[in-house]
Amino acid sequence: MPTPLPILPDPVEPATPRLLLRRWRDQDLPPLAAMHRDPEVMRCLPGPLSSADSEAFARCCQQFLQHHGWGTWAVESRADGAFVGVVGLAPIPPGFEPADGVEMRWRLARAFWGRGLATEAARAALGVAFGRLALHAVQAFTASCNLRSQAVMLRLGMRRVAEFDHPRLAVGHPLRRQVLYQLGADPAC
Repeated sequence: MPTPLPILPDPVEPATPRLLLRRWRDQDLPPLAAMHRDPEVMRCLPGPLSSADSEAFARCCQQFLQHHGWGTWAVESRADGAFVGVVGLAPIPPGFEPADGVEMRWRLARAFWGRGLATEAARAALGVAFGRLALHAVQAFTASCNLRSQAVMLRLGMRRVAEFDHPRLAVGHPLRRQVLYQLGADPAC
């Protein structure tokens, strides 16, 4: 039986010098949908999302945040309020063995790539994971071809621990092979 997920009494909205990780707003939906339609952003994911699927993703993230006080946040630029992307923590669904527990996730609009923003936002989320949530470890996984995300994982201090086949992608799908990284609350682990 999986360990119950922690629930924080007050929602957390981490901030960095350049970014705010916050709850979702209706005005996030158009730039989120544009990001999810960008074939380069979605290159190492199963494919672009429709506007309806993109909105469903945001609504699901917001519901989880409202219930648990943490989760996958909308990322906003503190300089100009622009929607940057999504970063956060989420429970790993059953069937993704050897991955289990809580995963770190990020996806930024292409205009914000190459500035270290994914790493910056992910570090803020990890602060919540190992601070307020007192998690022992956080995992991240991606398609083996996604070298940009793997570089973020390495910058975060994560180590590669396994490879596995994505259970929701068919045999022969080019993104089926996944790499799993992990970071423990104690960096020696």
